[in-house]
Amino acid sequence: GNGLCRVCSVDAGGRIQSAACVTACSDGMVVETGNEAVTRGRRTNLELLASTVDLSEAPEILALLAEYSADADRFQEAERRTTPIYDDNPFFLRDYNQCINCWRCVQVCADDAQFAFALNFDGRGYHTIIGTFMGDGMMDTTCVFCGQCVGACPTGALKPKRQVLLEDGLDPDDIFQQTRGGRKPRKDKKS
Repeated sequence: GNGLCRVCSVDAGGRIQSAACVTACSDGMVVETGNEAVTRGRRTNLELLASTVDLSEAPEILALLAEYSADADRFQEAERRTTPIYDDNPFFLRDYNQCINCWRCVQVCADDAQFAFALNFDGRGYHTIIGTFMGDGMMDTTCVFCGQCVGACPTGALKPKRQVLLEDGLDPDDIFQQTRGGRKPRKDKKS
């Protein structure tokens, strides 16, 4: 992780809570994962996420909201994230209105698995989103369309295009034609 979403906050004895996903362990370190301060911090972080990001398709995060008795409406006046939905390839959609910046997709695309490095952060502060190098469309990146980023996404910000089209009620045969990836038909081999 990168520590941005702060869902994994822990008390590692420092002045402020640490993100467990990026905090290095050391000898003698004592880490509190469920004390009152950690619970309150996680609850607040979840409430902040719920106020700015569409979590409707994020079962893991919704379960955490319930587990920590978080009030999704606590920060009603917060600015909602509004970004375009990127439909720039035949395989998946990118809806960063649902993204919590957990960095799972970036890591799996980079040196955790694929080594394609097609995804990275774009922007600063509140306006940080996952993006591509120079804002290029996915077809113009180093993406190999393996789908690992989609599988790693806990919120539905990356979603298979076929799933979206099925949810929209399209005929499966039409969906197959739309998502074939523009491949050229195979030529028959001459004997």
